[in-house]
Amino acid sequence: MAKDQSRNELESFLKNAKNRISSTRKLCVVMGNEAADLDSMVSAVSYAWYKTETAKLADTACVPLIPISRQDFKLRTEAVYLFHEAGIEEASLIFTDDLNLHALHEKSALSLILVDHNKLGKGFAEYGADVVEILDHHQDENLYPEVKYRVIEPVGSASTLVAEHILRDLKTKVDASIALLLAGTILLDTVNLDPNAGRLTKKDAVAVAELLPIARKSQSELFDKLQYEKFNVANLSTSDILRKDYKGYVAGEIRYGMSSVLLSLDAWKKKDSNLVAEFASYARSMNLTLLIVMNAYTKPKFTRELALYSPDSALLKKVIAALAGTDLGLTPLAPPKGDDADHYVWYAQANEAYSRKKLQPLVQNFLLGAALDRKVDK
Repeated sequence: MAKDQSRNELESFLKNAKNRISSTRKLCVVMGNEAADLDSMVSAVSYAWYKTETAKLADTACVPLIPISRQDFKLRTEAVYLFHEAGIEEASLIFTDDLNLHALHEKSALSLILVDHNKLGKGFAEYGADVVEILDHHQDENLYPEVKYRVIEPVGSASTLVAEHILRDLKTKVDASIALLLAGTILLDTVNLDPNAGRLTKKDAVAVAELLPIARKSQSELFDKLQYEKFNVANLSTSDILRKDYKGYVAGEIRYGMSSVLLSLDAWKKKDSNLVAEFASYARSMNLTLLIVMNAYTKPKFTRELALYSPDSALLKKVIAALAGTDLGLTPLAPPKGDDADHYVWYAQANEAYSRKKLQPLVQNFLLGAALDRKVDK
């Protein structure tokens, strides 16, 4: 963990920022994208600190916002690890539970700095007129032309752009905590500065070279630990695992969801003896007619598996038949305890090319046809 002095430096900023939400007339909110990945979180926290140190506005507080609910933070396991390692308490971070952007917007008391994105997501689209600054590494959407300060460069990590500002203007104030957050994020985003990953730029490498000595971490040790924590679901419940990387869809009257899970079904069965019931419970909580779980893991070799649950046995049979007609290469796996073959199926998937991105359009097209059939039957 980062030394106590560095922890207190960044912790005091975050705690003060949280206190100023209610005591300051205007708020400048630094926010990452809605996916709230590690890069978005670290960019927001570190850039809000940078703006506070350099701008020093009397009537405006600069605060970082992580645009998810506090209960979802634990799903970002690599972020949980890195913030803890940097000495940052979860209680000090600001989530959507803690900040009413709409109320600030209505009072004309909001200004937004976008990091790690340059187009507001659907949940925040109403605040376009409040955007005052952009720092990002994605393709420029050419929005918010009135924004005077925008840095949009195709570097490997948005944290690299934040680090560039900090190392240029505040290098003497960079402590182990800040350096660890930034360096760890850049390493994870660039796959340990691997040029073959297609993300690395000179700026990423320069930033890490300056930050690692301050963080007092070895490059390989930090990257390996973050990579491990990214896929570590040991402390997550089945419900948490299902919603960690979940996307919901609608096909006519049919609501369905697809969860990507970095865990083998065999390991999951051993972890949760109530797996079957948990699938059904999660589907009910999301009001789903069909839940598709796509498992992928790398040991001893890269493997994909597929599990499906539906409370509608007739629909499930039709989906099974449709999948059998594809080149997924499905073979049945031994079901978990309590399995009901009318509502669940468990498969090994031979064709590794089928990620969720490729499978979902096929499922969508089939379910649209199934939804039409349902209307005809009625």
